[in-house]
Amino acid sequence: MSHEKQLEGHDLGENGDGSGNGVILGIDGGTTSTVCVCIPFFPSSKTLPKPLPILGRAVSGCSNHNSVGETAARDTLEEVMAEALSKSGSNWSTVHAVCLGVSGVNHPTDQERILYWLREIFPSHVKLYVRNDAVAALASGTMGKLHGCVLIAGTGCISYGFAEDGREARASGAGPVLGDWGSGYGIAAKALTAVIRAHDGRGPQTMLTDKILKAIHLSSPEELIGWTYADPSWARIAALVPEVVSCAEACDQVATKILVDAVQDLALSVKAVVQRLSLCGEDGKGSFPVVMVGGVLEANRTWDIGEEVVKCIQDQFPGAHPIRPQVEPAVGAALLAWNFLMKESTENCHS
Repeated sequence: MSHEKQLEGHDLGENGDGSGNGVILGIDGGTTSTVCVCIPFFPSSKTLPKPLPILGRAVSGCSNHNSVGETAARDTLEEVMAEALSKSGSNWSTVHAVCLGVSGVNHPTDQERILYWLREIFPSHVKLYVRNDAVAALASGTMGKLHGCVLIAGTGCISYGFAEDGREARASGAGPVLGDWGSGYGIAAKALTAVIRAHDGRGPQTMLTDKILKAIHLSSPEELIGWTYADPSWARIAALVPEVVSCAEACDQVATKILVDAVQDLALSVKAVVQRLSLCGEDGKGSFPVVMVGGVLEANRTWDIGEEVVKCIQDQFPGAHPIRPQVEPAVGAALLAWNFLMKESTENCHS
């Protein structure tokens, strides 16, 4: 979906820039890029306007500290927030809350580290929330409600879910070394391996050889080794997924098996979360949302990985309801921040 659609119907605030009551920042920090959006804070509203006005949006590089290190991750976060605020005509003093959904937040110590960074930027009255990027992605499909399951399959992959009682669970998301084979990196890495195996006689011949070599402007499989290790970044490898899909659409058996295995792996991660949280109810037929996010699931090709994953999930859980978000995960993070603020305000009124 184009981000321009989210800008329609701008409801401007007292200052004429939509920020008369201050602003909320929502940040989606993935393995490939970091997106920050700035929305107005509506302190007296029980519901948000539709469409939600986006005052400013900025994009920067990776902010996963496991991938680029703490210094680079921190610099990226500060840079992308500053740019979004600047575009919105706001400044740091107008911020009421920040919700950061970032890959690499796998443990409370990860949350504490990032909260420490943010606390050095913002004054103490600003509410700060740090979650895994999967939580922001889920919120982008449920408009801020934490219930159901999200499946992200882009450069990396993860399945994350929440039960109505607040319990949460995740599956996958440990990175390519630890078996995220349904991710874009996992699919492309298997394809590169297949090319090498076909070349040295350990595997069958495959269309992947010519397709991938042409895509990266190499003349022989031997050159793949140097190309791969010259810059083994996850996103660079994952960018080869469309070549694998093209070969599968042309009925190449090696490419087809890679995609079928990826579908099974992605569906299995969702099933694991659903079962641990009992999202499907006692009879296994209960309804629950499955938010689908990420380039691997959005191919819109004849060989549609996302559709195959949905079929596989619904075979076991017929009540699974797939949702393609109408807003991006960064907006989901902003919605989470607003919901958290409203919940805290309600609790304070009742205390």
